[in-house]
Amino acid sequence: MSRHHHHHHRSGYPSSGRGMSPPLITLYDIPGHTPQPWAPNIWRIRFILNYKNLPYKTVWVDTANVESTLRSINAPPSAVRSDGRPVYTLPVIVDPTRNPMQPEVLSNTNHIAEYLESAYPARPVFPEGSRAMQSLFVHYIQEVFAKPLLPIMIPLSHQQMHHGGGGMPMLQGSQREQAWGAVKEQFDFLAMIMDKNAGDGDGTVAMGREVTYADFALCSVLVWIERMAAHDGWTRVRGWNGGRWARLYERCRPYMDEL
Repeated sequence: MSRHHHHHHRSGYPSSGRGMSPPLITLYDIPGHTPQPWAPNIWRIRFILNYKNLPYKTVWVDTANVESTLRSINAPPSAVRSDGRPVYTLPVIVDPTRNPMQPEVLSNTNHIAEYLESAYPARPVFPEGSRAMQSLFVHYIQEVFAKPLLPIMIPLSHQQMHHGGGGMPMLQGSQREQAWGAVKEQFDFLAMIMDKNAGDGDGTVAMGREVTYADFALCSVLVWIERMAAHDGWTRVRGWNGGRWARLYERCRPYMDEL
């Protein structure tokens, strides 16, 4: 879990003599281990901020306080339930850099990603003409690919939270092997798809040679496994499919700063 601090995020902002620091983007995140629905969402945004060298700071919010915190900063809900009730989840960003008097407050991971891309087009994460394809890829990662991980990861997350157990029981023995087997089927399928790039790309990333939003969505799942299930999970996954996932992890590692 080494954290690489490149200190490149502060570049490009000359500080004036009066110690006026430039306004920073604020990323709202959940500390430590969390059963937050689909925790890797937040990593997708952290990757983009780091990749684009955008100066930011993190505000850590405990799971229990997410809704009250987000309401207090007037963050829009990230989704609305079928009965009309709002859903408040992280990540949320507040961006005062363009208008400090009226900062942009954004929720919903994909909305935030699209906003950051249009507001800060340098070092694109959606190469021209790729938004539709990448959106579908990311939807697949979230809704299909990661689903078999939930029965493994959610109890682990609960276990590592401050209040111990609760929620789903930990999988034992053969149940656990079965669960990892279902995960491996997803990785095998995705490896087959990604291998199609081997002839005309670098064979590691989803779109040719540069990392994009699709890779950050996938690597966010890898980070989740590496941090939550280092011994039981990441040791397996990094060896699957000829080490492909370890290679992708290394490609994304320079953008794993937590500021």
